[in-house]
Amino acid sequence: MLDFDYYVPTKIYFGKGKENDVGRIINEYGYKKILIHYGGGSVIQSGLLDRVKKSLEDNNIAYVLLGGVLPNPDITLVKEGVKLARENSVDMILALGGGSVIDSSKSISHGFYYDGDPFDFNLKKKEPNKHLPVGVILTISAAGSEMSTSCVISNRETEIKKGFNTELNRPLFAIENPELTYSVSKYQTACGISDIISHTFERYFSTSHEFEFSDYLAEGLMKSVMEAGLEAIKNPHSYEARSALMLASSYSHNGLTSLGKKANMPIHQLEHELSARNPNIAHGAGLAVLTPAWMECVYQNDREKFIKFAKNVMLITDEHDEELLIIKSIDKMKEFYESIGMPSTLTELGIVEDDIEIMANRLSKDGTFVYESHVPLDKNLMIDIYRKCL
Repeated sequence: MLDFDYYVPTKIYFGKGKENDVGRIINEYGYKKILIHYGGGSVIQSGLLDRVKKSLEDNNIAYVLLGGVLPNPDITLVKEGVKLARENSVDMILALGGGSVIDSSKSISHGFYYDGDPFDFNLKKKEPNKHLPVGVILTISAAGSEMSTSCVISNRETEIKKGFNTELNRPLFAIENPELTYSVSKYQTACGISDIISHTFERYFSTSHEFEFSDYLAEGLMKSVMEAGLEAIKNPHSYEARSALMLASSYSHNGLTSLGKKANMPIHQLEHELSARNPNIAHGAGLAVLTPAWMECVYQNDREKFIKFAKNVMLITDEHDEELLIIKSIDKMKEFYESIGMPSTLTELGIVEDDIEIMANRLSKDGTFVYESHVPLDKNLMIDIYRKCL
């Protein structure tokens, strides 16, 4: 196990109706002028935005509004948010939504104190050293951005989608009421399930040592998500299933399942190129297509961990041939994704053969860059995985 420092300052307020306490919560922190950031019409139609506004008003907290966040949030709206926040001298940002809204809020929070293009942080040209605090009211279980160090932003003009990590990205608090996810469609619920699994799956398959504490946490989390995910798809109003998914969303991506390990996210890197190429591709859907293909291409390099995964996570106990055991676990992963309504090919997502070389060149910087992982992701492996998904 590697040495590590671990601290997650994000406070979770979990339970029914907790969003109605947001004004009191922010008041206790002492903030008085808020930028409320959100996506489309769902927070309006559900009445969430009105309830939040009332709670703020009841606590004498002023606010300005900025909606319009799209999936795979774009830097253009971030810049608009920075301008609005500065003009109104806000002292905090409140994100109403999921990963896209939260990441857009994080980017605005850094851009507030930066004179250049906030996308510089995503391009690793600059590192942020000051930010506005961000609070979250979570409305979908998926990205885990409500507790993570990550911020992923797209530039649709250049077709670049990049993330950057800093402890400054961790939100101040996250309000989590599973009832707010009841109205999430089956497809988006499934995309969220896929994303949650991937955040821990990729940490699990990062290099481990014997008796790795975080690996046992990871196995339990993945099994929980699969069980709760199937129930949430079948019964969208299952409070227990939605609760399990919401907590898993937060704890799958806050570093808990990679304690003492150097975590890499090769499948996420591959997917970022998909949704940069076509912003209409849901992140979780891309991950569901790519994950079994990645498994097929790399399992020979880490057979021991794949056997452990097959037995402890996929619960395959009737196969003693190791090769067949691994293959069965990959097939079972495919079957799980299909059972929750996820696509199984890139063709279904609108990606064609001609896109593969473009995406691989962009990710590998024309073959000069290899993404560090326990199975290094070079251009040839990128192409192999993408092609296997066609």
